[in-house]
Amino acid sequence: MLEGRNSVLEAIRADRTINKILISKGDKEGSIKQIIALAREKGIVVQETDRISLDKISATHAHQGVIAFVAAKEYVEVEDILEIAKSKGEDPFVILLDGITDPQNLGSILRTADAVGAHGVVIPKRRAIGLTAAVSKASAGAIEYVPVARVTNLSQTIEYLKEQNLWIVGTDLSGEKSFFEADLKGPVALVIGSEGEGMSRLVSEKCDFIVNIPMKGKISSLNAAVAGAIVMYEVLKQRSK
Repeated sequence: MLEGRNSVLEAIRADRTINKILISKGDKEGSIKQIIALAREKGIVVQETDRISLDKISATHAHQGVIAFVAAKEYVEVEDILEIAKSKGEDPFVILLDGITDPQNLGSILRTADAVGAHGVVIPKRRAIGLTAAVSKASAGAIEYVPVARVTNLSQTIEYLKEQNLWIVGTDLSGEKSFFEADLKGPVALVIGSEGEGMSRLVSEKCDFIVNIPMKGKISSLNAAVAGAIVMYEVLKQRSK
């Protein structure tokens, strides 16, 4: 299921295979009206139902009056992400997530990854959130445009990316230099650690270097998605020069 107006609207625009869309009865204004029009244009079944029924089947409890039943979002291979960069004539820019478990964080990271032009995101299969309805909702539709690879062993994936000439850049308070002092140009894979523990020891040891985000206030750390967004935009800034 995809839930929420942005998620469903972007899925229709991206030509996802949608079996049917449930709309709350009487809700025909704004983006809902646009969803209905686009769905009918593409031959997608639209059914009206009461909001109580939507509440019962909702996984996010924030469906905004619309739920779509779609084919499962397919994961890609890491090689596919590198091929996308090659086809665009760009140095690879990959986001590696080490143990992100919160759907809001993953959704937000996907949204930023799309905004900065990252070629894809890599997540581990274990001890991490996958591409769920809640993640789709939090991404505001970005899940449709950012390729995501799901790997068994993140450390082995890092070794593979090194073989493909990518620099592996970790993010942690222990970093030897601030993110804006580091050279983030060229082929790069940016590692964002988990919400509570940061990067695992094995992953941290495999990074070519680690950058920190200077903290001047009383709080010692940032939300994973916020920290990731700050450094991702620095990568974009340096690549744009």
